[in-house]
Amino acid sequence: MKSRDGTMSHPHPNSLWAAITPPRAPAPALQEPVETEIAVIGGGFSGLSTALHLAKSGRKVVVLEGASVGWGASGRNNGQVIPTLTAAEPDAIEARHGEAGARFVALIRDSAEALFALVRDEAIACEAEQTGWFQPAHRPSRMKLSEKRVEAWARRGAPCRLVGRDEAIALLGSKDWHGGMYNPTGGHINPLALARGLAAACEARGVRIFENTRVTGTERVGPRWQVRTESAIVRADTVVLATNAYTDALAPALAPKVAASLVPVLSWQMATEPLSAEQRATIIPGRQAISDTHGDLRFFRYDARNRLVTGGALIVPANGAERLRRLVGARLAGAFPALETPRFSHVWNGYIGITEDRFPHIHRLGPDFWGWAGCNGRGVALALSLGRELAGAINGAPLDTLALPVSDVKPIAFQGLARRIAPCVLALYRWRDGRD
Repeated sequence: MKSRDGTMSHPHPNSLWAAITPPRAPAPALQEPVETEIAVIGGGFSGLSTALHLAKSGRKVVVLEGASVGWGASGRNNGQVIPTLTAAEPDAIEARHGEAGARFVALIRDSAEALFALVRDEAIACEAEQTGWFQPAHRPSRMKLSEKRVEAWARRGAPCRLVGRDEAIALLGSKDWHGGMYNPTGGHINPLALARGLAAACEARGVRIFENTRVTGTERVGPRWQVRTESAIVRADTVVLATNAYTDALAPALAPKVAASLVPVLSWQMATEPLSAEQRATIIPGRQAISDTHGDLRFFRYDARNRLVTGGALIVPANGAERLRRLVGARLAGAFPALETPRFSHVWNGYIGITEDRFPHIHRLGPDFWGWAGCNGRGVALALSLGRELAGAINGAPLDTLALPVSDVKPIAFQGLARRIAPCVLALYRWRDGRD
């Protein structure tokens, strides 16, 4: 559909977050040439965090968003604030990237605390609850993985600890798990409210945001960059690409090598009707964020209206909402008998960026051109801290002081085929989940 000024408009999906988050006065689309110091492509968490930290240091910044702030993964995710990655472990990160890897591990370790501190400092109303994050083991054998992760992160100063079965039962209100890794710095937020709050904080510091402004390409002209949109050009000294899984969603020619370096995987989110006080007294009474050790992940947390916000994955997306209502409803009822058969008020989806090695990839795409891709399902806390580091690099901080393990862009071989078959990996995950 088109907006009032004739540009293409992309409405938010029919998510819980879109239904309950206070609306934001939309920024205009770009209509005429603009000169700036830094142009940020993408109005999600990492782009807005980069812009905010640059503006705090007095820099002139323009943010170009092809749809609206938080339209992509930043406004659609589950909202869990988790200070780890899904598959890249601290030892492996440091082995690959050396001292830069060690700094990056420290960034991940502190990323949840940094997010909640930023929310407090900027007075962003995003239903923030720093109630902790728990990764329960779904089989007794998976406790070995929990032990290794606790040991690795505790050795690096993370305030995590191993939870035994009895404590896990009390924490979850369920006997379906066997203990696991607990980190008190985690929690959850309303992600769309956070994105809109970051945008407001940026604008209050002079950042110019243009929505419904698709960037179609970039070009180095002399000592500066020209960022092309459908209606005008932005000339900038520095460019930041912060589009992750949506890099080619609105403009396929924007950064084809970056888009080909990851696989966008469809992730489904769901919200139940509000739980009663009696149910909440036994089901996750401490309101922690939960995501377990299944490959076919089980994850859930409360929102501010006492709904359980959860989700699932499908190999074939056809009729996905109704199928997930049955599948996830049965899982929740089995784990939490007090729920009986939960009713879901909202089901929605969005893409997450999965890299071949499950590492986030940070790139120098040219002189004074930074970018990154590959949240691998843990982009909330990570993206905000990466924005801070990217701002530091742009402001001239030596790279050997920053948590930015830079690598070259490596497109995935036969990436188009990988996109089509990626959902089938879920069958392998499910097979592994049932085995020790």
